[in-house]
Amino acid sequence: YTSWSSMNKTTAAAIRAFSRGLKSRTPHANSNIASPRFLSTAVRVDTYVANPVQVPVAKAAPVERLPNNDRERNAIYSDEYSRSMSNITASMRHDWTKEEIAQIYDQPFHELMYQASTTHRMYWNPAEVQQCTLLSIKTGGCTEDCSYCSQSTRHKTFVKPEPTMKVKAVLEAAQRAKDAGSTRFCMGAAWRELGNKKNAFNHILDMVKGVNGMGLEVCCTLGMLNAEQAKQLKEAGLSAYNHNLDTSPEHYPNVITTRTYEDRLDTIANVRDAGISVCCGGILGLGEKDTDRVGLLHVLATLPEHPESVPINALVSVEGTPLGDDGDIGSVDAFDMARMIATARIVMPRTMVRLSAGRLSFSDAEQYMMFQAGANSIFNGDKLLTTSNPEFDADQALFDRLGFVGKPAHKGPMPPPMEADGGVVITKVESTQEQQYA
Repeated sequence: YTSWSSMNKTTAAAIRAFSRGLKSRTPHANSNIASPRFLSTAVRVDTYVANPVQVPVAKAAPVERLPNNDRERNAIYSDEYSRSMSNITASMRHDWTKEEIAQIYDQPFHELMYQASTTHRMYWNPAEVQQCTLLSIKTGGCTEDCSYCSQSTRHKTFVKPEPTMKVKAVLEAAQRAKDAGSTRFCMGAAWRELGNKKNAFNHILDMVKGVNGMGLEVCCTLGMLNAEQAKQLKEAGLSAYNHNLDTSPEHYPNVITTRTYEDRLDTIANVRDAGISVCCGGILGLGEKDTDRVGLLHVLATLPEHPESVPINALVSVEGTPLGDDGDIGSVDAFDMARMIATARIVMPRTMVRLSAGRLSFSDAEQYMMFQAGANSIFNGDKLLTTSNPEFDADQALFDRLGFVGKPAHKGPMPPPMEADGGVVITKVESTQEQQYA
């Protein structure tokens, strides 16, 4: 490191002034939300500007990409207390209260968007967006009574039961998705759980191995899983597993009665324990209130580990389903989506937030607003389970127009440019005693 005496007077004065500014700064002092209280009797707080440019110290070779595994990525920042930029402070927390999340969610829209967009830039490269393709490998014939779903046998919809797709046909679809620029291939099956479907499960394991062998990341949504099934999927090369909570625990019984909220949380725990990344989000437009949207985010943000990705869906009403035939259910607009995405981004800053079903109903400008709110992943292609989604070419044109680039498969995200440029103030905490949050 260069000593004070060897610096020119102008540089030294600038650094002393900057140092005084940091000493006067209190984490979360300018934030509109409550912050965690760190309790320890032997704590050293180290606040610094990421990669400061004022002091000419030797720098290691720049890291091109962070680890792709979300656990490995988060472990790098395990000693990080908060990040601050442009009068906004954010931090990774698992002790959020509903009141705190509601305070964020209920902000004036322009303030919420500013906080979310700033948070997004502190933790991510806003130009990089993951592209995922979702294929229905087993359509229709589900025995669940989800009131929004066209694949339930309890509802009379346009969807007719189909057998599970052949492995070869799935791999051909995965290749088409890869050729079109998708880097994560997701396979969905319309059934309550894998249960004792041994033959079908073996075929799915072959699909996972085959898609993984193409260099694509692989995701599945197959209903409820037990611990052993999750382990086998992990060994086959599964990258992530999607199992949405749909809505808040309070509103959930109004939407689904054949599977409990605890059933869903158990599957998420089995997936997480197997070392598979968790993809878990919800749907807007199920007749829920704002308090239910806050309740859903509260459950996600207080899990032992934040999900690797959180899909935010807008209900695509299907005639013949209870929600599709309910004229009292209001539609979801772009501001509803942006508000939910923005709040998710703030309370789970290191989670990928995915703009999912319903995207086709929003204009390019409305989708851009959602990206500004913190979305950094999308589903693309021409089929999202049983509802339409923008075609690949239209998505690529949108990316070109907005200056976005796709995240490569099996490679971690790019570091935030604002961090590399020294625009983020990072506070780290080290303790020789047990760290306790209250």
